[in-house]
Amino acid sequence: MNSSLESLYSTCSGQQTASTPLLQNGQTSSSNQHHHHHQQHNQPRQGQHTHILSHASPEPPSSSPSSSDSPQSGLRRSQPMHIHAVRRLQEEEQQLRTSSLPAIPNPFPELCSPASSPVLSPGSLPPGEPSSNIYIVKICSEDGMCKVVEIPADMTARDLCQLLVYKSHCVDDNSWALVEHHTLLGLERCLEDHELVVQVQASMNSDSRFLFRKNYAKYEFFRNPLTFFPEQMVAWCQETSRTIPPSQLLQNFLATSSCPEIQGHLYVKEVGRKSWKKVYMFLRRSGLYCSTKGTSKEPRHLQLLADLEDSNIFTVITGRKQHSAPTDYEFCIKPNKGRGEMKELRILCAEDEQGRTCWMTAFRLFKYGILLYQNYKIPQQRKNLLSHFSAPVRSVSENSLVAMDFSGRIGRVIDNPVEAQSAAMEEGHAWRKRSQRMNVLGSHSPLHHSSLNSVIHMAQLWFHGRITREESHRIIHQQGQVDGLFLLRVSQSNPKAFVLTLCHHQKIKHFQILPCEEDGQVFFSLDDGATKFTDLIQLVEFYQLNRGVLPCKLKHPCTVVAL
Repeated sequence: MNSSLESLYSTCSGQQTASTPLLQNGQTSSSNQHHHHHQQHNQPRQGQHTHILSHASPEPPSSSPSSSDSPQSGLRRSQPMHIHAVRRLQEEEQQLRTSSLPAIPNPFPELCSPASSPVLSPGSLPPGEPSSNIYIVKICSEDGMCKVVEIPADMTARDLCQLLVYKSHCVDDNSWALVEHHTLLGLERCLEDHELVVQVQASMNSDSRFLFRKNYAKYEFFRNPLTFFPEQMVAWCQETSRTIPPSQLLQNFLATSSCPEIQGHLYVKEVGRKSWKKVYMFLRRSGLYCSTKGTSKEPRHLQLLADLEDSNIFTVITGRKQHSAPTDYEFCIKPNKGRGEMKELRILCAEDEQGRTCWMTAFRLFKYGILLYQNYKIPQQRKNLLSHFSAPVRSVSENSLVAMDFSGRIGRVIDNPVEAQSAAMEEGHAWRKRSQRMNVLGSHSPLHHSSLNSVIHMAQLWFHGRITREESHRIIHQQGQVDGLFLLRVSQSNPKAFVLTLCHHQKIKHFQILPCEEDGQVFFSLDDGATKFTDLIQLVEFYQLNRGVLPCKLKHPCTVVAL
């Protein structure tokens, strides 16, 4: 399947133009070209005579009377030459400085002038750049804090996420997303990486906003397509008996020559009413259809409900109570050019989470096609290019180290790799105990080692403190519901215990972590004391490598970043 996708991708990617770099020395590459064009065609305005003088050079007297009487020659003779020389030197020095120095953002922009502000401030743009090409976008994080950035008109959602990752000092693991959030409607969706942020903002209402959030499931269907598309929901148009082979599943979705479709029952909210109706639906490239007669696919029995080109698909986040939905798995199709009223929305409801994910993923594939695969491949291509340089270089002394055993009279070299690994683990545990003993006896830390173990996890990204069970469900839902997505929180029933919230097969499970005492020292255990850990960091690191009693390994930590 991967080879077929690669061939399809190589065929379509040849028609795409190469993307320009986001920033070059603090300036957008597109704005540089526009600036030169602006200088050549625009007439000089008032206050720009020094700019004209910087390009003028003293000419010898001409014998032609027309040249001596021209306005430009008179302007040159009327200005002192030493001012022209000083300003020309200043401009050359400024150009040399901006072209040679890297674009390093200012950590204290509020203490400096606008000329020393961060990269995307007006002072960093070329002089004379029209203000219409720069737009202000407000980005909010999960904790409610917001940040205002200035972006060019051609900035995509991926470029803005990379800029926010850089400014917020986050780890760029290609799982960050920009979320279009509508508060009054109770809708939200993740922008595709190639979408222009300015165009999306133009279609949003005054109560809408952008959120900066993790989304691990953005391209998970490329890695595990069979879990996203159940066999009974995928078929060919106009044919009920023929099924698509699993090896060609995604290729048929991406290729425009094939005609796959998603079929199944959905609950539809009737327009202007609170009642719901269960109908049989078909999702194709041309749109979403419902059958007016059972499960019939005949054209005379199909009714168009939504067009894919002029619509976007959203997740309903307000819960089933607002719309009196029959299940918890709601989603919505919203027209792009609508006024944002409730009567313009097509609110649908699936039987389970897998069904809702299948409908929403197929909607994205039918609308964007090969663009989604290109967005998925770009970070992988960059990672392959940088893998040669990212590998750490070991020194000669590190390469010459061997495992030694000094338990007897003389030391011996440990040849067995299993024994060497266990010796390294024992040394790590001994080092941890020595550090704890130093904290108790003579270090500067005022905490006892048991107190230190009980609070050392609070700075970790996966620890969310005292949140409710429902809040943990909401965070897991928002960040993708992929296998291995997890967080740790304080237990509500037992204040001394903790809870591991884990997602597996799109279902959320909770595991209680209980403290246990042995020889006067407190340990944490997930399996009733069979495996004990001195702190929660050690517990998480263990289950990231070993599944143990869990249904899967811990893979993706739920992260909430502050902008």
